[in-house]
Amino acid sequence: MTSIGGAQMVDWNLAVATATRLVRPGPDISREEARAVVAELRRHAKASEEHVRLFTRMIPEGTEPEDTPVLVVDRPGWIRANVAGFRELLRPLLTKMESRRSGGPGGAVLGAVGGKVTGVELGMLLSFLASRVLGQYETFAPATRDLPASANGGGRLLLVAPNIVHVERELDVDPHDFRLWVALHEETHRTQFTGVPWLRDHLQGEIQTFLDETDVDPMTFVERLREAAQSLSGGRPEGEQGESDSRSLVDIVQTPAQREVLGRLTAVMSLLEGHADYVMDGVGPDVVGSVSEIREKFQQRRAQGAGRLDQALRKLLGLDAKLRQYKDGEKFVRSVVDEVGMDGFNRVWTSPNTLPTKAEIAKPADWVARVHRKAES
Repeated sequence: MTSIGGAQMVDWNLAVATATRLVRPGPDISREEARAVVAELRRHAKASEEHVRLFTRMIPEGTEPEDTPVLVVDRPGWIRANVAGFRELLRPLLTKMESRRSGGPGGAVLGAVGGKVTGVELGMLLSFLASRVLGQYETFAPATRDLPASANGGGRLLLVAPNIVHVERELDVDPHDFRLWVALHEETHRTQFTGVPWLRDHLQGEIQTFLDETDVDPMTFVERLREAAQSLSGGRPEGEQGESDSRSLVDIVQTPAQREVLGRLTAVMSLLEGHADYVMDGVGPDVVGSVSEIREKFQQRRAQGAGRLDQALRKLLGLDAKLRQYKDGEKFVRSVVDEVGMDGFNRVWTSPNTLPTKAEIAKPADWVARVHRKAES
């Protein structure tokens, strides 16, 4: 990371250390049971490949998808992996902010303590998220000594074993079914990116376009990160709630060009999350005996307990609430498949031009009219 005066905008090592120190311990589980869970999750991840491939028909028969590693991790492992991803993705923005830090207001203070402050605040944020995420396909994951990634420099599937065990116990569902159900969701994300060669570069390009348009002073960046961390940790004093709660890192810097990019990003993230939900439930009845019970209980848990996670994502990325992405995206996929079938839906993966817009996510018939009827006329 480029630094000014020997100080980084974010002390990444401190972020890892802080998050690892603060993260809550996982569920009480014996060493033998933990080994069994890890082994089963690996088996389910492997089995999910074929299930998702047959259901989605995204990868043609005889075609070998790009090989990406599957890592079953604990909470500190998830933290290390995500710090590596954040560091890579935010590099252009933080380098840009560092270049103007020394001459800006508060530059001397930031030069001395800014990296430590942002490292601690980011660590607080990650310590909360690390106990909530069940699995994740890391699209922009750089390979490290302890965390391998795909050969092209990005991509690995993470399954967070203690979180999966915690939720299956909380919901009181069949643990073997639940583990496979989670693996199906994350495998769908892996299939999306390995089966659609242009998708990763397209998404990365959109994010970098957004970051290139960002023009925020370092002191504001630190303050917004602090607000996000304090709201999640419960550290904001009473009486400080209100208008500032709706502000995010993105809200205060958006230009018209950024709003356009954000709309496209919201649409594609809704598509990806909704598609994964649709696939996990579509495959489920054939391979997950208690899928209906799991879905019902999990939906209730999402609605009741995910508010803070949504807030974190909005604070960090400026995207619409994660729950809305699941709900709207799944409705879009289901509506399109019902009307034109799975192969008709798969036209969505043809090129960036066939991705749905944010408006089309809400009105699937408009996407069908644009992509199908135009192509057939």
